[in-house]
Amino acid sequence: MSRGGAIASTLVGLSTALGNALVSETIARKPGLLQSLDPRVKLTGLLALVLAAALSHRIGVILALWLGATVLGLLSRVSLPTLATRVWLAVLLFTGVIALPALFLTPGTPVLSSPDGKLHITEQGIVAATLLITRVETAATLTTLLALTTPWMQILKSLRSFGVPQEFVMMLNMTHRYIFVLAESASQMLESRNSRTVGILSSAAQRAIVARTAGVLMGKSIELGNDVYLAMQSRAFRGDTKLLTGFRMTSRDFLALSGFLLIAMIAIWLGRA
Repeated sequence: MSRGGAIASTLVGLSTALGNALVSETIARKPGLLQSLDPRVKLTGLLALVLAAALSHRIGVILALWLGATVLGLLSRVSLPTLATRVWLAVLLFTGVIALPALFLTPGTPVLSSPDGKLHITEQGIVAATLLITRVETAATLTTLLALTTPWMQILKSLRSFGVPQEFVMMLNMTHRYIFVLAESASQMLESRNSRTVGILSSAAQRAIVARTAGVLMGKSIELGNDVYLAMQSRAFRGDTKLLTGFRMTSRDFLALSGFLLIAMIAIWLGRA
């Protein structure tokens, strides 16, 4: 194996994660339809549409919600390539593997059979697999739009506004913030190790380097967690998420919230089995 095999792939993965986070923050600060709404409206409205997609039993209704989510993304300055690479392709590969057995295991009218006649793809299996994939694609698109168009701290404050426990919100906050700090530290450590390596390393040697780096990173994360905790305590932090700007609902926000909820209720009614 080449010298950069495992180490290079790890560096690429960490760089990609950091780049995606930067892209998300950039999109959240663009002028767009969702960006102009109150975060509480986006959280309530988009999650209501996710619930509607999950409860609907008709593929046409779910596809209509997916198409609406795509249009909403375009109006919010989220490009189709971004949605395709970050949501649609990944979800299709993951959900497709899960939905594949349904083609053969769901009893019903055979559409295609194997030469020996032991395996059958049924019409009902195709419908079940398509229903699962469209549901997950729609839900993933809607939740991704929420994450891309809303700064993370505003999402957390919105959760607190709806009574989500403070401990849970702070856990999300610290996890989101320091996972990127640790990812950057890991990237710097691996890059430093790679720049000091001469010659071609075997696969076992590369895996050992990555394993040792993970161990050192764990020690750093524990030390960093203790330091951060003491620093927060010394600054009188008591667990609540604070923002310099408060939330204020306008007539546009109330109209948007009413539209989200109305569409969700219509989709649930039309999507009944």
